[in-house]
Amino acid sequence: MRVRKKPWAEGYIKTHSDLITTNPAEHLGHWQERFATVQPLQIEIGIGKGQFIVEMARQHPEINFLGIEIQESVIAVALRKLVESGLNNVQLVETDGANVDTLFAPGEVDQLFLNFSDPWPKTRHAKRRLTAPGFLGHYANVLKPAGKIQFKTDNRGLFEYSLASFNNTGLIFDEVWLDLHHSDGNVGNVQTEYEEKFSQKGPIYELIAHFPQS
Repeated sequence: MRVRKKPWAEGYIKTHSDLITTNPAEHLGHWQERFATVQPLQIEIGIGKGQFIVEMARQHPEINFLGIEIQESVIAVALRKLVESGLNNVQLVETDGANVDTLFAPGEVDQLFLNFSDPWPKTRHAKRRLTAPGFLGHYANVLKPAGKIQFKTDNRGLFEYSLASFNNTGLIFDEVWLDLHHSDGNVGNVQTEYEEKFSQKGPIYELIAHFPQS
């Protein structure tokens, strides 16, 4: 989906360089230095307008959150939410999260969130799905031993693909929900903007899994 360019976005991002960076390579292995306190680090790839990550940070001050988004006009809206929140346990990164293992050192991340990622429905585009085996290998490189991946989608095809991909890559499932909002898993569930809008049209699927410790 084409995102309308926001003329104010670039300047706003530059004004708040204490909360957002466009040069992630400078912080490889040192992300904790951007936070007020050293705490477990959880990342979201594709934060959209930031509702999920800001609310997660509000509910969990004992965790540091880092949100990755490639679209400038979108992350600028998330940044505005963050500024208004006054939270000091969230940082944003304007970059492509596809090659996440070039952004973080091995074992630097405690948990990773994938919320309503692009399903890339055509078979020839399967490798672009953020739950494809290639991407799972990148996540394994940056997650701590037993670090978790939490994945939500409203796309049944992508969910079924992801279940198979996780299983074939050797991940261990912690939770699998076929209708998250009508399950025990919904306790404490923080919704994204997309989730709030589309959950009335069908079930939300979720899986949480971790890599086995070697």
